[in-house]
Amino acid sequence: MDWQDSPEQAAFRSEVRSFIEARLPEHYRGRPPGAPDEWVADRGAPEPERREAAREWAVALGERGWVAPHIPTEYGGGGLSKWEQFIYNQEMARVSAPVVGSSHSVEMLTPTLVVHGTDAQKSAYLPRILGGEMVWCQGYSEPGAGSDLASVQTRAVLDGDEYVVNGQKIWTTNGHHADAIFAMVRTDPDAPKHRGISFLLIDDMATEGVMVRPLVNMAWEHGFNEVFFENVRVPATNVVGDVNRGWYVSMTLLDFERSGVRQATNVRRQFNQLLGEVREPRAPGSVRNLPSVRAEIADRAIDTAVCENFSLRVISMQAVGLIPNYEASMGKLRISETLQAISRTGVRAFGLYSNLWDPEDERSPARADFTQRYLTSIPHTIGAGTSEIQRNIIATRGLGLPRG
Repeated sequence: MDWQDSPEQAAFRSEVRSFIEARLPEHYRGRPPGAPDEWVADRGAPEPERREAAREWAVALGERGWVAPHIPTEYGGGGLSKWEQFIYNQEMARVSAPVVGSSHSVEMLTPTLVVHGTDAQKSAYLPRILGGEMVWCQGYSEPGAGSDLASVQTRAVLDGDEYVVNGQKIWTTNGHHADAIFAMVRTDPDAPKHRGISFLLIDDMATEGVMVRPLVNMAWEHGFNEVFFENVRVPATNVVGDVNRGWYVSMTLLDFERSGVRQATNVRRQFNQLLGEVREPRAPGSVRNLPSVRAEIADRAIDTAVCENFSLRVISMQAVGLIPNYEASMGKLRISETLQAISRTGVRAFGLYSNLWDPEDERSPARADFTQRYLTSIPHTIGAGTSEIQRNIIATRGLGLPRG
């Protein structure tokens, strides 16, 4: 295994770095590792400077097709090779540059539409997504269908040439900022649960009957929402793939979500931040010299290297035309659990000072970054499929073990 860039890869990496240096708006510079994408909120923010930063970044990426570098050029994407995409994502994650349009729109829905969408759906939605004009959120989980996603109960009943949708979704990231939502809906309640589901595009959150209710997490952040549908009418042509076969479309999307290329780079950045902070001689409350803490930091170094190699495995498969399945689950599992572990180690390394929440308090280690992440990292092993589900996929599809 050669971990070094080829001359061509090194040249492209240099090109991306130069682009970031020249075009990334000042508003997005210096963001901490793993910072949430702000572009979706910025595009409609009350502050003119935030709206202008969002516009500038969308224009800069759009000029090169880099809003969606993985999408073929005929659809308005960058048409980059798999290795170029990997390098691009590494460099963007290295500086926490935001995704234009939201990761649900660009990294998940667009490649899914390329694989499963009709020509009309591609023409209607891809240009608007890639132009930063249309942001989508994800309607998968429900109060009674999270880890067992095939238990979704949101109903879509055909009425003429429209579906009438009733039900509820939960944990909808950016639902309060999104223009549209793609959803798993049950179109045949009598079919086996994996076969009675369709993948439906509800392309306007302002449609009558759609209601978004905020969910605030224990770090006092509003990112999640509940979404309710009451007699929402959606054209039947908005089904992606075959009716009642939406489970397979949905799993294609999840495989794209679980590939984890950007996240592996976020792991490296967060670990490097931890290492830099504990090496600081005047770090408040640092207990870095305790043997147990030093051993934990060494473990995190190993975990970080493993995450990077899992992401390399995924991209190596994609580069030869394979679609990672259990391999993506292996990467997702390792990355999400490592992000949690780095946060825990960061809290331990600064002892009682990690109880400080205020980033402006001079006593707060690392501007309270690890304290905040300790709480916000909890959903890492839930979102995009729980760790238990990932282990089941690895066991059955990867190791060939029997179910149950």
